[in-house]
This record gives sequence, C-alpha cells and structure tokens, in this order.
Amino acid sequence: MTKPRRSANWYGKLDKDGFIHRSWMKNQGFPDQAFDGRPVIGICNTWSELTPCNSGLRTLAEGVKRGVWEAGGFPVEFPVTSLGETQMKPTAMLFRNLLAMDVEECIRAYGIDGVVLLGGCDKTTPGQLMGAASVDLPTIVVSSGPMLNGKFRGHDIGSGTDVWKFSEAVRAGEMTLQDFMAAESGMSRSAGVCMTMGTASTMSSLVEAMGLSLPTNGALPAVDARRMALAHLTGKRIVEMVEEDLLLSKVLTRASFENAILANAAVGGSTNAVVHLLAIAGRVGVNLTLDDIEIGAEIPLLVNCMPSGKYLMEDFAYAGGVPAVLAELKGHLRKANTVLGRDISAYAEGAECFNRDVIHAFDAPVKPAAGLRVLRGNLAPDGAIVKPSAATDALLEHEGPAHVFENIEDLKANVDRDDLPVTPDTILVLKGCGPKGYPGMPEVGNMPIPKVLVQQGVRDMVRVSDGRMSGTAYGTVVLHVSPEAQAGGPLALVKTGDRIRLSASRGELTLLVPDDELAARRAAWRPDAPRYDRGYARLYVDHVLQADKGADLDFLVGKDTRLVTRESH
Repeated sequence: MTKPRRSANWYGKLDKDGFIHRSWMKNQGFPDQAFDGRPVIGICNTWSELTPCNSGLRTLAEGVKRGVWEAGGFPVEFPVTSLGETQMKPTAMLFRNLLAMDVEECIRAYGIDGVVLLGGCDKTTPGQLMGAASVDLPTIVVSSGPMLNGKFRGHDIGSGTDVWKFSEAVRAGEMTLQDFMAAESGMSRSAGVCMTMGTASTMSSLVEAMGLSLPTNGALPAVDARRMALAHLTGKRIVEMVEEDLLLSKVLTRASFENAILANAAVGGSTNAVVHLLAIAGRVGVNLTLDDIEIGAEIPLLVNCMPSGKYLMEDFAYAGGVPAVLAELKGHLRKANTVLGRDISAYAEGAECFNRDVIHAFDAPVKPAAGLRVLRGNLAPDGAIVKPSAATDALLEHEGPAHVFENIEDLKANVDRDDLPVTPDTILVLKGCGPKGYPGMPEVGNMPIPKVLVQQGVRDMVRVSDGRMSGTAYGTVVLHVSPEAQAGGPLALVKTGDRIRLSASRGELTLLVPDDELAARRAAWRPDAPRYDRGYARLYVDHVLQADKGADLDFLVGKDTRLVTRESH
C-alpha cells in the first residue's frame, strides 16, 4: 500500500479547505492536473542580491523545476532567509539559527512531500540542513557552486586567502594600495561562492561526501552548464525519493557524519565545518561530539587547494572533484546510505583523477595526518580546535607569553601600535568573540599579525580565541575555545604576560598559571553587559549553546515530525 501523500492534507480534500488551498494556487496558472495527487516538491531557495554567493540560484531553481515536472511531480519554489557572509553585520553566524527556524517552519507549514535545498554561502547550507532535519522529509541539496578562479596580472588569486596575504603585504610596505585596489576587480569574476576551500565549498563538498546531494555537487563551478544539468537531475531524483519514502534521517546517520569528518580532513576543509556538523547532528538525533572530530586526525591532506595548498575550486572540479577524493578514501569510508538509495561507495565508482598535483593519492599526500585537532586543557575544558594543514608546523608545538586583547575593539585599536610589546614567540589572545560574547561567534580568530612584527617579516604566530576564522584563512590559529569568555570560561581570566602552552600532537592547550591565582581572578571576574536586549539577538544570546555543542539554540535541538492538522480558515 502506497503511503498517503503529506500534501493530500492540503490539496486532496474535496471540501472548503481543499477548495481554498487549490484555488489560491491556481491564480499562478497551475492546471487541475497539478493537484491530482502527484508529489509536491518544495524548492527552498536562499537566492538574494545581498548574498552574492547565491546569486545564481534563481537559474538553478528553474533546472530543478524541469526535473520535477519531468518525473511527474509538482514543483513549488519558496524563499527563506538568506545570509550573505561577506555582507552581514555583526556576523552571518548570528543568524544561522534564524535561517534554520525559517526553513523548519516553512517546510512544516506548507503542503510539500519533499524538499530541495538551494544554498551555498557559508551559513545557508548548514542552516537549511538544520531546519530540514527537524522536520525530516525526503531532502536533497543543490549547492550554488564556486566562482571561477580569480585573476590578477596573469596569476590565479583566491577569495579570502589572497585578500589576507595582500592586506598583510600592504601593511608591510610590500604592495601598493593602488595594486591592492586593482586586485579587487579580478577577485570575484562570476556568480558563486568563494573559489578557495573556504566554508562554502567545504560544506558543498561535505554534503556530497555525506550523500546528501548527487555526485559532483561539491566542486562544479556555478556557471558551468553541468551544474544546471545537476539541478535538473536533482529535480527528478527528489520525486523518486518521495516515492521511496527516503527521509533525510535515513541518510543523515552517524556513518555519514563520520564520512564528512574524513572528507573534511582530505580536502583541507574549514574549521567551521565542526560547529555546523555538531549542530546538524543535534537536530537529527545523532550523538556526535567534539571528540569525534579526531576521527579525521590521521587522514592526510589530499586536495592541494587554498588555503592549505595552491590551487582553486575550479581546478579541483576539473581534476575529478569529490568523487576522486572518495575513491582515494575508499578503504576508510563508512558504509552509509545516500540520496541515491545506495552506499556512498557508489559516488566513487568510475571516478578518476586527471591532475595529481591537485588531488594527490592517499599514499603520496600534500601533507600527512592533516585533519583538524581537538585541544583540551585548563584553558579549554570543553575543547578548542586547530587546523594543522593551514598552520606553520613549528608553531603547532609552542609555549610563549600571552598578549591579551579584551575584545575586538581593543584589537583594532592597538594591533598596529608601533610600541606593542610583542615578539614572534608571543601568543595573541582575543576574548569576547564566542557565541554569546560578540554575539554570534564571528570569523576574527585569525587576528592580524601586529604591524611591528609584519614589518620584521613575521607572517604567522599562535593566536587563541573563542571566535571562529574564515575557511579561506590560514595560520596557527586556535579557535572555538569553550566555554567562551563571556560564559565564564577560563579564557576570561587570561592576562597579558601569562604563559600558554600549545601542543597539537598531544591535543593540549594549557594556561600556565597556578590554580589559586586563577581562583582569585575568577572571584573578581564579571561578564560584560549584553550588547543586545531585544529581538532575535536577545533570543539568541539567552539560548545559544557553546561551540562544542554546535552553537544551536537549546530549544531547537531535536525534531518534530508531527503533521500540522489545524486549519487557518
């Protein structure tokens, strides 16, 4: 017996309620046959002109619709909150959970049987998946895809990664401001997300490695016609998924999360993937913890892309993309279901690598054991993370005196002081940038190197904060220190001159201050006054979890798959 369509509760009734639901939809020109019981497919679109990364999604939505109609479904596109990573203040991460709420409630409230998530910019993909997981319909992802390679004076340049390098070069007097401004126009040459392995391209790659999209979703450029074809095929597949009752929870298993962690290590993916995977797992009921990130610690770096390497996403796509990486990881991948209804190993069938300088073999990697490392100690009781593939090897084992910036304003006001008392051994510490403190946990953890050191040729030093860093950034940066300073974590007690020891190999982050001194400091400590006292930001600060729990809102963890039965008319 075929399972009753969810949409039948809206469009299948022969009464006043059914009349209203169908009649108002017909004002868009849909014929009677659109309401004949076929699957209704929601296309959840984060297109916005204020989210340049997602500016191509209007076109991709049309491709999805073609595939849905072809397969006998009824496609209906709807908008949700769009989060422009490069455009929003104080940080797009503040609003990831708001997007998740929007997606969840739209999916629950409307008469759809399955959903296609169209996203790409850093927070849109995880926010959409969090919301969809809390309703648990058949779900599949189409990412917006990366921009074409940036170009500047005959060389490829990468969004984010080269911005940081150029900025430091200007501060050091090695690049003119005129040249810096000239590079701006060549950086972003097409629709799409960052063409480095930043958070956006990391998440689209992980979505593929988790089996949440069709193969090749992770790397195909936004403007490549094959991405439009992928959208069309996705539209066909989501109709089949509804027929098969292939719910999101049947794909989002612990095994798929473990595959994401392995793939993140292999591609040199963003540290931001950690908070997103933890949050998505919390929605679907998978017991994923920060310590599970260590599953990928011994996986080598296989993809030679910025910021961990030299190439860009366009090169990665042409070299074979995620399927070629999965082929290299075959002996390590967990058995896991996918949106194809087949094991993830199917994504690597027939995959080839066409450029071994871009995608390395497992036994000849870019770097060995390059996965994210989890750090613990009296400075981070609930954990912190560091990305070895983007760090200076010698600094991953380091001890030095702290120079503390109490907040972002302190950092901006003082980091370029000519008399700043720092040396290359100094460990920069930034407080007040966690989920509650900023609020929203911004990408400021990769603090600029103090000007006095930049002018001496220093390009990396150990930095520690409760914030995040852009997936396009690089350096020996300790992030996501939990609990954060604003929540009373030990980070709040650090003073300039205190010695800190970092050992990535041992997974340690230690504040070398006696316990009795820390106790005295804690007795005198008081949190900063909240920066917001109304609206969503107030709700966020009151309910956000710490980074080691995914920074979701406490009342959103889990799911509610019940059908809404009450009518509005």
